[in-house]
Amino acid sequence: MNRCVIYYITVRYIVVRYSEVRYMTDRLKRIYVPMSETAFYILFCLTEEAHGYLISRRVKELTCGEVNISAGTMYGTLSKMEKDGLISFVREEDKRKLYKITPVGREILDTEIARIRRLYRNIGGEAYL
Repeated sequence: MNRCVIYYITVRYIVVRYSEVRYMTDRLKRIYVPMSETAFYILFCLTEEAHGYLISRRVKELTCGEVNISAGTMYGTLSKMEKDGLISFVREEDKRKLYKITPVGREILDTEIARIRRLYRNIGGEAYL
């Protein structure tokens, strides 16, 4: 299946390029939703380009040190997410691979965020913090 990617050259002309498109499938939804806390934070951090070490530091900051992702877990998860099309390799910088979330990954992340918000609402929100 192909998707249409539009690049604007001028206000009047466009160039169209076709590339493989992926959608969130039932299989991916079964694998990733509900998502482990580790997978959630990795995908969440990849809304901006990042490498494994940077993701690890961001997760520590976000969770005040409560979640610590080991190198083995980090790189195993990144590899699986890349294979499943949730993230993609962007470039290499100082011998570190930078990744970014894909549209499929964003769809999975949004689904998980909606699930977490529903859970939060159902327990009474801030009343139970």
